[in-house]
Amino acid sequence: NIDGLHLRSGIPREKLAELHGDSFMERCPSCGIEYMRDFEIETIGLKETARRCSKVGCGARLKDTVLDWEDALPPKEMNPAERHCKMADVVLCLGTSLQITPACNLPLKSLKGGGKIVIVNLQKTPKDKKASLLIHGLVDKVIAGVMEFLSLRIPPFIRIDLLQTIFTQASSLDKKYVNWSLTVASVHGNRAPLPFIKSVEVSFSECQNMKAAVLHKQPLYLKRRTVNSANPFNIMMKLNFSDGCKCSSVDIKIPIDFKISADVFKDDKDSILQNLRESAITDSSCGQIAVIEKKVIMVPKSEVMVHAIVTNIVKFDRSYGDLSNGSFKRKYECFNGIIPSRKRSNGRKPRVVNGR
Repeated sequence: NIDGLHLRSGIPREKLAELHGDSFMERCPSCGIEYMRDFEIETIGLKETARRCSKVGCGARLKDTVLDWEDALPPKEMNPAERHCKMADVVLCLGTSLQITPACNLPLKSLKGGGKIVIVNLQKTPKDKKASLLIHGLVDKVIAGVMEFLSLRIPPFIRIDLLQTIFTQASSLDKKYVNWSLTVASVHGNRAPLPFIKSVEVSFSECQNMKAAVLHKQPLYLKRRTVNSANPFNIMMKLNFSDGCKCSSVDIKIPIDFKISADVFKDDKDSILQNLRESAITDSSCGQIAVIEKKVIMVPKSEVMVHAIVTNIVKFDRSYGDLSNGSFKRKYECFNGIIPSRKRSNGRKPRVVNGR
């Protein structure tokens, strides 16, 4: 489980112990800053990557976070995992074979303090005899039943991806033309991949005698020349998304007048992203887009805009919550020997520990 889905689900990083790393995360070995990417890191085994820390005054070469077989579990992740397992009233082992040491022994630490272990897995595990409740079934179905029992709603998953458009311009030597380029790039760096973009179709205002283009190969880069006296025009881009995205494409319009705009801003990113999520839920669709930052670079003369795009929305399929195909073995009637009513709760809030 190094796929980064736990973080994408919305679990705060400080409440998650990623024991074996995250294939979408880089960490600075100097200052400790973590960088969550939208592409898979190219190395494993805590090796240096192609990027550097962006913190002012640092600039150290980043490293991947995925452990190789000979790597020890990092204390920063292992220590809190052990502590929470010892404190836990219930440890939920969801969809794990419980065979990789030492992580597989973490749930057992709850037993000394009177805690219980619940295992949900399709196959048998070496720790089955230690479990107070054993369910051979799909995790999604079991958790759907738990959420229904607790009268909790499973919210839709909204995926939002970021990219930047970079418009760069320079006058020709005779001052008669403006040589300009348009780049569609990752917010993680111009050389970083954009895995959710398949291609970009570029067209121009009707008044401009410029040929349309389709950009397939990354880096997504277009270069053109325009006479210096040209009227303002618009660049229209159709971003075609990769397979797996819920919507096929979105359109972005970039106005061009060859003047460096003073309209630079950096809005509240969290607020904009939340508004996009709410809009996607209301519309029951994806494709919503917003600009969260606009900045100017004087050398070379460039305007950079950061766009946030809703690329996917996944709603829970209630029909998938049927537990009829699963089987479970209850070693005790319940943890306290009593089967609780749906209308009554003992008032205790469970701790949830992701021990991988």
